[in-house]
Amino acid sequence: MTTQVNPALIPPGIDPGPGGSGRTATVPAPSTSFSEVLGARTAAVQFSGHALERLRRRGIEVDELSMARLQGGVDRAASKGSRESVVFVDDKAFVVSVRNRTVITAVDSAHMREHVFTNIDSAVIA
Repeated sequence: MTTQVNPALIPPGIDPGPGGSGRTATVPAPSTSFSEVLGARTAAVQFSGHALERLRRRGIEVDELSMARLQGGVDRAASKGSRESVVFVDDKAFVVSVRNRTVITAVDSAHMREHVFTNIDSAVIA
């Protein structure tokens, strides 16, 4: 039994194969590997609206070096299976949702003494 496929239903770039059955369809090879795409997608650490407000209100600046160290700390926490972590970078602390790679809040040294970190399962010194 041969099944015919309507050519209008075949996505662009797909070869329907002999007889248009689609059973031997080939998909063009991607230009980048899956691990490269996954690495690029997960590499960037984002800041929540709350964290951005804390940075602004407390005058906390995050330069490129601090951002790289923060990302490295999040990577290390992720490699250990952490879900929520506090990452210390110099005199700043960042509470991070490791799964979402999102900074939830930020604390500078002036406010650290009065701050209690809750709902975390790890701490990283980056």
